[in-house]
Amino acid sequence: MTAGLSQKASGDLGAPAPRLAPDLLVQMHDLMLKARLLEERLIKMQKQGDGYFWIGGPGEEAFNVPLGLLIHKGEGPEFDYCHFHYRQSATLLAMGADPVDSIRQMKSVATDPYSGGRNFCNHFSVRRWNVVPVSSPIEVQYAMAPGTAIANKRAGGRGITIVTGGDAGTAEGEFASCLVWSSRPANPLPVLMIVTNNQYGISTPAGEQHGDKRIADRGKAFGMETLTVDGNDPETAYRAIKQAMELVRTERRPFLMEVMVSRLYGHSSSSGANFVTEEADCLARFEATLESRGILTRPHMDALRERYTHELLDALKRVREEPVPDPKAVYEHVFADHDVVKPWKKAGGR
Repeated sequence: MTAGLSQKASGDLGAPAPRLAPDLLVQMHDLMLKARLLEERLIKMQKQGDGYFWIGGPGEEAFNVPLGLLIHKGEGPEFDYCHFHYRQSATLLAMGADPVDSIRQMKSVATDPYSGGRNFCNHFSVRRWNVVPVSSPIEVQYAMAPGTAIANKRAGGRGITIVTGGDAGTAEGEFASCLVWSSRPANPLPVLMIVTNNQYGISTPAGEQHGDKRIADRGKAFGMETLTVDGNDPETAYRAIKQAMELVRTERRPFLMEVMVSRLYGHSSSSGANFVTEEADCLARFEATLESRGILTRPHMDALRERYTHELLDALKRVREEPVPDPKAVYEHVFADHDVVKPWKKAGGR
């Protein structure tokens, strides 16, 4: 396992490999399509006044869906901890989230299970799956990741910490902190560091910001295995994530993965959120592959698109009738409940 990843680390973008099972490909297509249509619905909501601000991950589905399918989800340090950023909606869907909950957060209604209608869209928080609350300041999640990785290591088992962020955010100090603290020879940590590289920081091209050719190369100075992956190919992404996770799970040490992805609707609603025709569309490419292999037909895929489009519109109509947050509840969930704190105190905490 280690040798195989080491060979790929100096190469990149995945060599040809055996195809994945057709049923898995169909599952990934279903989730990729649903995630894309969900994001497009959120964009329409913002433009129609049903939300204040949009930021999300259209164009990253071919990587984010395989990631969600491979996460060992559950609550506590025996399971994977997830420190995500705001382009991870397809990952949440692949983990089993209901798309209507993203619509609720976009609409800022009280039924939003992630933040009670208090936060931006795609700012997830799912305690039962160890999804740590997404933060708006970029890349602070990298500084948090070593903490949960220490908990994973102390608990034993195969639970790891997964942290994701964007290429521009790797200029922040938190990214460097994660490199340092996860790779110390005296105490290496089971952290899978992921950088989704869409080659832009809002409106700044990566070529004007980063002196290195590959962000993944930064991990080599810390003794990490690294890999650059074609994030527009779900088969390549699935295999790469699975192999990297297995290394981190079994050897309990960090791995840095750079994923080349597209940004199909710009940075956010602040830049217009209009479709970018120059970018590669991973969903269109995948659908062409499935059709050419005889796994799915174009009429089937078109019917599925129409079905999910109607389902999401119906969900929005329901959410429009749901209550907004009560101003008196603004301080709820700010501090841990007493029942949450007690088990820690029983274990000897102060």
